Amino acid sequence: MSGHNKWSQIKHKKGAVDKKRSLTFGKILAAISVAAKTGAADPDQNPRLRSLIEKAKENNVPNENIERALKRAGESKELTEFLFEAYGPEGVAVLVEAITDNGNRTIQGLRTITQDNGGKPADAGSVLWAFAAPNWGEPRPDGREKHWIAKFPQEISAAGVEQLLKLVEALESHDDVQRVVTSAKVND
Repeated sequence: MSGHNKWSQIKHKKGAVDKKRSLTFGKILAAISVAAKTGAADPDQNPRLRSLIEKAKENNVPNENIERALKRAGESKELTEFLFEAYGPEGVAVLVEAITDNGNRTIQGLRTITQDNGGKPADAGSVLWAFAAPNWGEPRPDGREKHWIAKFPQEISAAGVEQLLKLVEALESHDDVQRVVTSAKVND
């Protein structure tokens, strides 16, 4: 019987690792499709696409999957990028970057996740003002991706940090979410 238990443990660990890898692959490949659609499909002429392909290779995404993502950019299936804004525990600003082919479905899913994890969905623009984006738009010539920086980092309690981490983890587990940024200032 002990062998069965060990196999069961290995199976569950492998399943968790595979799920995480699949989620990472999906997010990177969706970003590649959007970058190829919005810019040149040639990585030599599109720094954002080039950096995403490098990121895919760093994460061991197979070349055939990358090629499929590039081909998908030319298909009629429309992928769009958007921001979802929310408030987390203790009023922390939460900004979610997502890529989807069905905005209504994704927004409803993110609203549900936010509400189920102690957050509150916010109107467009009500959270965005709390962040600065030094290299917004296309990446800088060096190929770095855009990033958000909280203008007013907010300290929160240990209980708030714990609840915020649950919220961020739940949001990041959504297939369409690329990145989650908060205005929380977490002390060691």
